Parts: sequence; structure tokens; C-alpha cells
Amino acid sequence: MSSIKESVVIDRRPEEVYAYVSDPTHLPEWQESAVEAHQVGDTPLGVGSRVEVTRQVGKRVIPMTMEVTEFDPPRSWRMHGVEGPVRPDLRGTVESIDDGTRSRLTLDLNIEGHGKGKLLVPMVIRPFARKEMPSNERRLKSLLEGGDTTA
Repeated sequence: MSSIKESVVIDRRPEEVYAYVSDPTHLPEWQESAVEAHQVGDTPLGVGSRVEVTRQVGKRVIPMTMEVTEFDPPRSWRMHGVEGPVRPDLRGTVESIDDGTRSRLTLDLNIEGHGKGKLLVPMVIRPFARKEMPSNERRLKSLLEGGDTTA
């Protein structure tokens, strides 16, 4: 299946962009469908960490557990769904541009379904994600360029 890939240029240093987007607690702030997100356990986020995310897609509430499979601050991270009917595989990269004063964030998303998700993914989830990702990146750009990312 084809991936959904979107990029946005953000007027913030790569370290700041990476720190914000790789922190799961910020997901509901910039991702429209994310209702709740938190890391499982109290160790620092890194390869092997798990993140529980609850999304609302239309009237459907979709819980998922993701595992960090790549973590290379401030350049890239990857998370793969390991539990739930919808299992995304998301790779994020942050590229330094303009001598490190700005960043290009690229999100590359693949989605697979398990159980009832096998029907939901092609008919509902993938089209929804394809529509939502550009909007999420615009929201993220606005938040990060607005200044305060400590919320």
C-alpha cells in the first residue's frame, strides 16, 4: 500500500522541532484526531518505548499501541503500531535548513489493519489520514512558530 508523505518548513531550529514532535504528550495539541497520547512507563523515550494513542475518526474511537523503533535526535524517529485494529508505521525526519535556523519536517505514514481494521483502513482510515496530515502540519507550524512549545 502507498504511504502518505507530507513535508512542512518550520521557522524553528531542528532540535526544537524534534523535541516537540517526538514527545507523545503533544500529539493532541497538533493532530486533529488524537484524543489522548502517553508513553507507557517512566523511562526516557527511546527505541523500545511504547506509546498508547487514542484517536477519534468520525464516530469511531480507535485505541492503538505503538513502539519506538528508531530514535535519532534531532534527525529522525519511527514508531510502529503493535496493538489495535489500526497499526500505523510513522517515520518522521527533521532536516536542518538555512544554517540551522529553520527545519523541514517530513512525516511518512503507512497504515495496516488487523481484524476489523482490515476493512476500516482502506475505506475510512487511510482517506481520513490523507486529508488530515496536511492540516496537522499546518497546525504544528503555527504552534511552533507562535513561540511557546512547553505547553
